[in-house]
Amino acid sequence: MENNKSFLWPEGILIALLALGGVFSLAFMMLLRPNASEAQSRQNQNIDVKDVTANVGTQQRIEKLKAAMFTSWQQEAQTKGLSYAVPSRFQGAIIEEAKLTQGEKVIALTFDDGPWPDTTEQVLDILKSNNIKGTFFIVGQNLKNYPEIGKKIVTEGHVIANHTWHHWYHFFNQQAAAFEIDRTTDLIYEITGAKTNLFRPPGGNLHNGLSAYARGQKYAVIMWSADSTDYKLPTVPKLINNVIKDSKPGGIVLMHDGGGNRSRTVQALPEIISNFRKQGYRFVTIPELLEIEDTGQKLLANKKQ
Repeated sequence: MENNKSFLWPEGILIALLALGGVFSLAFMMLLRPNASEAQSRQNQNIDVKDVTANVGTQQRIEKLKAAMFTSWQQEAQTKGLSYAVPSRFQGAIIEEAKLTQGEKVIALTFDDGPWPDTTEQVLDILKSNNIKGTFFIVGQNLKNYPEIGKKIVTEGHVIANHTWHHWYHFFNQQAAAFEIDRTTDLIYEITGAKTNLFRPPGGNLHNGLSAYARGQKYAVIMWSADSTDYKLPTVPKLINNVIKDSKPGGIVLMHDGGGNRSRTVQALPEIISNFRKQGYRFVTIPELLEIEDTGQKLLANKKQ
């Protein structure tokens, strides 16, 4: 028994040592594996950083190219004098709708009080997806605050027009009216390269000095024939009905893309467009609308001769 016991003791020690060695080997391998994993992670991170840097660099180059293209376009527009000229019969006149003689179903969508964060661009996106050009009566101080949105209005082919600098309602003497209107027109030209002689008085007020000054400067004072009353925040169905029920060929629709919460206008606009199209309407800008009336009046006058 003693001999067996003395023989087994060294054997147990040997087994224990072998087991302990295995544990150390496994621990050593585990220590090495995280390091390898960490190295791989660093490599992947370096690749990701390079990819992100490359993407950012590409995006910056695209933005610089877009800015250069716009600057070139803007300079060309200013040189040529991009203008929304209206026929002489409408210069100094107050217009609520076009008097059409040919029976053409056309209507003009107009938007007031922009440029405005988010909403103006949402309206632009809806118009673009429907291949429609609108007329935007902008507030000068808003254009100063959001010039890029003003540029987008013009570069996407819409008409930009004057809605005073402050959108105030009180009475203006001639000097104050000149400031409100001239400063806005000058800024429109400075930022977008567009010249405009279209004016809409805030609130449609024709008796506080602004419209008198505008008419004296040969602006066409553009009112409306269908009021969405979106500034009163009606429900979307009510807003849509307000537009549709009062609209007819040659009409001018009043909506707002700025000046407050215009989310309901954005929601209603696609349905308004769809409803008009189902009735066979074609959408035009204010200058196009007035040109259609002028052409029709000239044809009518020639027939009478």
